[in-house]
Amino acid sequence: MALNEKEQQLYDKFLELDIINPDYIDHFVNFCHNVYDRDYENRTPIKELCKKVKNECMSVIMTRGYEDNEDYIRRAHECNEAMWAIIKMEAQHRQFDSYCMYLEKKRNPKEKFYQPRRAVLRKHGIIQAFQQLIDDELDLLTISLPPGTGKTSLEKFFHSAVAGWFPKDYSLFYSHSGDITRMYYDGVYDIVTNDDEYNWHEIFPDLKVTQTNAKLEQFNVGKYKPFPSVQCTSIGAKNAGKVRASRFLFVDDLIGNIEEALNKSILEKRWNAYTTDARQRKYTSAEDGVFCKELVLGTRWSTLDAIGRLQAAYKGNDRAKFIAVPDIDAQTGESNFAYDIGGYTKENFQDIERLMDEISYRCLYKQDPIEREGLLYPEESLRRYSELPLDEPDTIIGVCDTKTTGIDYMFMPIFYKYGEDYYLADCICDDSSDFDIQYSRCTDIILRNNAKMVEFESNAGGSRIAFEVQDRVKSQGGVCSITTHPTETHKETRIIVNSEWIKKHILFLDSSKYTVKSDYGRMMNFLLSYSQMARNKHDDVPDGLANFVEFVGRTLRHNHTQIIKSPFSR
Repeated sequence: MALNEKEQQLYDKFLELDIINPDYIDHFVNFCHNVYDRDYENRTPIKELCKKVKNECMSVIMTRGYEDNEDYIRRAHECNEAMWAIIKMEAQHRQFDSYCMYLEKKRNPKEKFYQPRRAVLRKHGIIQAFQQLIDDELDLLTISLPPGTGKTSLEKFFHSAVAGWFPKDYSLFYSHSGDITRMYYDGVYDIVTNDDEYNWHEIFPDLKVTQTNAKLEQFNVGKYKPFPSVQCTSIGAKNAGKVRASRFLFVDDLIGNIEEALNKSILEKRWNAYTTDARQRKYTSAEDGVFCKELVLGTRWSTLDAIGRLQAAYKGNDRAKFIAVPDIDAQTGESNFAYDIGGYTKENFQDIERLMDEISYRCLYKQDPIEREGLLYPEESLRRYSELPLDEPDTIIGVCDTKTTGIDYMFMPIFYKYGEDYYLADCICDDSSDFDIQYSRCTDIILRNNAKMVEFESNAGGSRIAFEVQDRVKSQGGVCSITTHPTETHKETRIIVNSEWIKKHILFLDSSKYTVKSDYGRMMNFLLSYSQMARNKHDDVPDGLANFVEFVGRTLRHNHTQIIKSPFSR
């Protein structure tokens, strides 16, 4: 429906006037209210005119050099008043950007959440996507951002706005943890009730909280309805009959951490909880007949997480949008979240990455999910241990895949053999190309574990390293049979065909027993992330373990193994 004849005449008249003038601004705002109330869908010309006036106001306010000029001071004051009057009007009429701005109008600038982040969030299209949900251009929106960038806080702002814009409807927040839902409930409730910090009651002067139930994490705005305006619940909370969503279903982080993401059983359970519990709470709004929409926030842990499966299910559907923004802009190399206040520089991200395992950082900060379906060694397939058996081991053995140059790692695991089981107790996983460091580390790990037999891969200079290590071990009083053997089979084939033996016979330290940046941590990171379906940047660990399997096979079968001989002997 277009502007009616009277509205069009007024619209044309306002185009000729100085709307910023105090004599006209109130009339203009009332005109906008009337148009929005009559026909929200046909607000485009009003939005464009409001945008033009706000830009003119900002241009005057930001002008410098005339601060002592009385005419400038008067005009700047008029512009400030006019701009905020328009922003308030837009906030009342479902314009999310204006809502966020006016909501925090009176807050200390250093304490504001939205204004310092506004330019970046708009640059990534996030605010515009929220608006598309409100304008019924989308039914589903998913957003994945690094931790600490404000996605859940923005969701709280949005939920508080929805409660005011649609007082006859009710929405539901759903997460994996009761602690998360409690923090969320407290945050939304504070926005709606804390008049010292927020302007919620100025935006919605006719509404107030009429019912609260902090135990159930629910509160209602406006008149009584079957379910409260704001409801929060978590997985496993027995939600049948207790919660419903007629306007929005908010889903936030169904996967809690990397351990859950690597566990296929947990992934399935969380997906089932989402599809058979959370989604079953959706209703059609009795106010306008629109079916409940969804906003899903979450880290991209796995291709089989909720967002990954939604992407597959809604592929090609223009009513669904999927936003994922990594830490660093791939083109500029700069931070994607350099907020004016409380943001991250690229150096901040680099510092976080320094101490975090690669898989977790990829998922949390780069929104690069694990190719879970192609993982050769999913977490649940591995055997773990906390302490070695009390008995003496049958023997202590190891292998070494050496490194020369490039991005490869030197990998040297040490195993304690007990019957048919091999406990991987210690390892080197190091990318140093310095031969002196390699000699020293290999010698130390053999002596430290009192290893009895170690085989070095003879390819790529391994024989030279083996000889030097043997000489150093002997000179320090160690007794270890050090041998060499070339790798002859195709690497990927060797890795895959030996994987089942590794899962059955090798035990790895419990994750609580090592740090993520230790050699053992790097080893486990490379092993757990190795995929049969993707290109692997580092395959030294699964390859080294496959070499160990073949070494055990040759040793047990008493096949001939060449004892290394000094290249300098005659």
